[in-house]
Amino acid sequence: MRRSSIFLSLPLHQPLTSSIYDKIWDKSSFTKSSFMWIQIMHKTSGGRRPRKKIYHRVHELDKAMDLQKKPTIILKLKSIIQSQKNQSLLLRDLEKEVGFIQKWNYIAIIEKYPSIFHVSSGHKTPPAVTFTKKAENIASEEPLVNELMEPILVKNLRKLLMLSVDCRLPLETIDLIQPEFGLPSDFKKSLIPKFPEFFSVKDVRGISHLELETWDSSLAITAREERLLNERISGTSGQLKRARISKDGNFHGPFAFHLKFPVGFRPNMSYLQELEKWQKMDFPSPYLNAKRFEVSDPKARKRVVGVLHEVLSLTMEKRLTSAQLDAFHSELRLPARLLLCLIKHHGLFYITNKGAKSSVFLKEGYDGSRLVDKCPLLLFRDKFVALSGRRDIEPSSCVI
Repeated sequence: MRRSSIFLSLPLHQPLTSSIYDKIWDKSSFTKSSFMWIQIMHKTSGGRRPRKKIYHRVHELDKAMDLQKKPTIILKLKSIIQSQKNQSLLLRDLEKEVGFIQKWNYIAIIEKYPSIFHVSSGHKTPPAVTFTKKAENIASEEPLVNELMEPILVKNLRKLLMLSVDCRLPLETIDLIQPEFGLPSDFKKSLIPKFPEFFSVKDVRGISHLELETWDSSLAITAREERLLNERISGTSGQLKRARISKDGNFHGPFAFHLKFPVGFRPNMSYLQELEKWQKMDFPSPYLNAKRFEVSDPKARKRVVGVLHEVLSLTMEKRLTSAQLDAFHSELRLPARLLLCLIKHHGLFYITNKGAKSSVFLKEGYDGSRLVDKCPLLLFRDKFVALSGRRDIEPSSCVI
């Protein structure tokens, strides 16, 4: 009998509470190469040397993170301007909003995109930045977009609470994932009170929790199940008559996940046979209470994969930072070795160290570096950022 532990070189800037996240790799091992080494330590009676395995990079998803850098600054600056009186921001006040170091990045963006931002000044008035006419026209569409988003946000928030053990989550946890779920920054005042039939705020051991008021079985359908249903209805799946595993690991069945292995990964027959058994194995719904299942049960472990898949599916961009995902550790009964689980199922999830914090992607949500399905809020943001002339934004994706 041997136990294994993994030492990762992912620079997880916000490490998970699991002990496995306390071991950090050297960042240089995850730079320009197409893979990185994972050191597997085995405790055996023979005292074998540590073995290393490869974790393949997905360059398209790394690129997706890089492509968000400038749009993030543009959209943040948009929000700052909109929060100002008369929607005009004095340049001298920019440092108060973003800090001294970041100020220069924002000034560079203002100078680079005169199609979005206009700087005005007079003899007696200090320089200020406002929107151009085109940018102002697009920004004026945001109230309508917020109306379109409201039912989507309410539905996703209800589903998130239904995934939790007691159908409730600490408000501080929801605050942490608020941007990724598309919730307004003041959702506790602007959204929650509007739906008392769905939500209530309760104090649990001195901590404010958002609690689900009514259970809706029609919402207890996962994104994985919806995808399978759509494939059957549309008849687009050419695998309906095929009931065997393929070289890419995909198996058409009621309990199978859609896998996307990284380029360079070549599974052998033994791996595919084990994967076929796993894909065929039935498992409880992620919406069933986790207290009902034994952690050691293989079906319960597959259910945890389903929970991770569903949580990421509920986000706008099908990704969360490692810290955000770990914030659900106790409420969703995630495994102690969460990182190990994510690495093991690398056909489903991808961990990248691009950006300020490490992030976990749901692979099936992307076609290359492009997000497949976009909500009205993301389409609106694309439309605003498209004023910068970015070529990587498809014109069709900017239509709301």
